[in-house]
Amino acid sequence: MDRLVYTALSGLRSQMAAQASIANNIANASTVGYRADRVSFDRMLVSGDGLASRQLATEQVLDADRRPGALVQTGRPLDVAVAGEAWIAVQAGDGSEAYTRRGDLQVAPSGVLETGDGFPVMGSGGPITVPPHQSIAIAADGSVSIVPPGGDPTQPQIIDRIKLASPEGSDTVKGLDNLLHVRGGGALPSDLDARVETGTLEQSNVNLTQALVDMIENQRAYEVQANLLKEAKSMDESTASLMRMPG
Repeated sequence: MDRLVYTALSGLRSQMAAQASIANNIANASTVGYRADRVSFDRMLVSGDGLASRQLATEQVLDADRRPGALVQTGRPLDVAVAGEAWIAVQAGDGSEAYTRRGDLQVAPSGVLETGDGFPVMGSGGPITVPPHQSIAIAADGSVSIVPPGGDPTQPQIIDRIKLASPEGSDTVKGLDNLLHVRGGGALPSDLDARVETGTLEQSNVNLTQALVDMIENQRAYEVQANLLKEAKSMDESTASLMRMPG
């Protein structure tokens, strides 16, 4: 009996975790540059005498769907969409270098160039700091230029270049902060051929229709596991009634 109970329970836990990932994808369907979580189910084999029939279910978020999102023209000078497979390098919360496709950049009150979710954008020597300016622009190669207050608009000054990194050939994984990290630490090499399109944003790659279908299918699978638990309870009660001594 315990085989059925624990197998069904492991299935319930996996379906609940998968439902949380699907809900997270749906919640971020409108987040700029978001990459959908990829969920995978597997069997967890238990070794030992009498345990061969116990194959519990496991669920884990393997990585992110790397397919690009749709591009939307905004005309805003600090909006950039990265072409190809390159990623924008940012400084993660722990100080390490991480990567994002979120291109709704802004200059924070401190002068640091940040993504829309507040991660400092990395340049050639660290986070890019923008001095006082009357205008700012980003070129196709990621170069950031400004016109200082009172300066000649026809003579912009390049202050740094956004690091565009290539994940090709590196083992990368999506973290809980929605950033791409090098597995085990480290940094990706710069892709000097990478280009950005200014005045454009890359949208989330979440397919809402597919996400809703996945949620419904996952809910039905959860109900199957719950019914197995009910059946196990019913069988246990029937067995207990047979063991009672007649009064």
